[in-house]
Amino acid sequence: MPHLDWLLEIFTRTPEAAFMVWQDRPHTYAWLTERVGEWLRRLEEHRVPAGATVALRGDYSPEIVAALLALIDRGVIVIPLSPAVATKEAEFLEIAETQYLVTADAIEPLGREVKHPLYRELAGRGSPGLVLFSSGSTGKSKAALHDFAVLLEKFRVQRRGMVTLTFLMIDHIGGINTLFYVLSNSGTVVVSPSRDPNIVCETIARHRVELLPTSPTFLNLLLLSEAWQRHDLSSLRLITYGTEMMPKRTLERIAQVFPQCTLQQTYGLSELGILRSKSESSDSLFVKVGGEGYETQVRNGILWIKARTAMLGYLNAPSPFDSDGWFNTGDMVEQQGEYLRFLGRESEIINVGGQKVYPAEVEEVLLTIPNVRDVTVAGEPNPITGNIVVARCNLIEPEEPGPFKKRVRELCRARMEPFKIPARIEIVENDQFSGRFKKMRRQE
Repeated sequence: MPHLDWLLEIFTRTPEAAFMVWQDRPHTYAWLTERVGEWLRRLEEHRVPAGATVALRGDYSPEIVAALLALIDRGVIVIPLSPAVATKEAEFLEIAETQYLVTADAIEPLGREVKHPLYRELAGRGSPGLVLFSSGSTGKSKAALHDFAVLLEKFRVQRRGMVTLTFLMIDHIGGINTLFYVLSNSGTVVVSPSRDPNIVCETIARHRVELLPTSPTFLNLLLLSEAWQRHDLSSLRLITYGTEMMPKRTLERIAQVFPQCTLQQTYGLSELGILRSKSESSDSLFVKVGGEGYETQVRNGILWIKARTAMLGYLNAPSPFDSDGWFNTGDMVEQQGEYLRFLGRESEIINVGGQKVYPAEVEEVLLTIPNVRDVTVAGEPNPITGNIVVARCNLIEPEEPGPFKKRVRELCRARMEPFKIPARIEIVENDQFSGRFKKMRRQE
């Protein structure tokens, strides 16, 4: 049974419009419709049945998007795998009980048998599925199984199409959300050759990109690169950011650099999908989240969510939902009427002698220090205080450790309480973010 008739019908309304610009070449909705049909024929030839588990390996490209749409229409369970998870691919294929591997030019049977009871539940619904793996930055990756039809239901409501740069990867809930928002509104996806700030700015300027969905880490790198000064970015109208904590200083500077843009904080989880959000203002960290199909509660300072788009469950972990279907996000928040300000993950709070330290609030101060390019704050066990605060700093220019640490501590003493001051300060060379441009706090 076809599952994407409604979306393919939308494509027929603007057949000559570009759905994607890839390697500086536009590909039309007519081309996409034809390629989806070709992929459906190939899946039939290879006898890939509805309900099969199929990994899709690749980043954004016209062929990968066509293959993805065909897999959904075929009713299979899709396991997208971007280049960012190449080192974990074998593990992910095993966890997902993957039966086929699809690339831009091949369909390969893997011979596995599907046994997981959640797959049987999904088969009973007659729906296509989606398996998303958590980033694993704070532990072992978990595999969340979704009913893809439920996730896509919200895109039936037409909104404004925009020229949108793809940044969040195709195996990320934010990347999936961005792709289908664009396609369902006859917009254009622009694929940057890389996620380097200079290349991204060049791509925005060349193709008059209107929407940039990204992460705070990338926006900080963009500011430091000053690439925004070398390119005409006047086409940008909306910058959305999520996946991690946004430093107040970074947000204020982005608002100054892009006064023509609305800055909007987004919120979503692999387990729940992407919620509708509304920032209090472009330079405010307070945001309203929820929307139709979502209920929110704050319990003891932690955000809980009940979602119609919630996953069926994990393939490799117990169900995280309570008896009423509520999910503990683990995100600590401050409430201000209908708006929330995210403070950090409960699991990342540093307990120093009974006092709570949020890593983001220390990072906020350290990022104001001259010559600091990036910083990651985390806790380490200590026999006396329980934990100590450790700051790992990337510098813009080389500097002697002694004088650098001295001025960091002097500024910290003037700006924060003693228990929040880093007990150890390290200068590190390697980037402290993943291929998804998300801060990594856990040290391997």
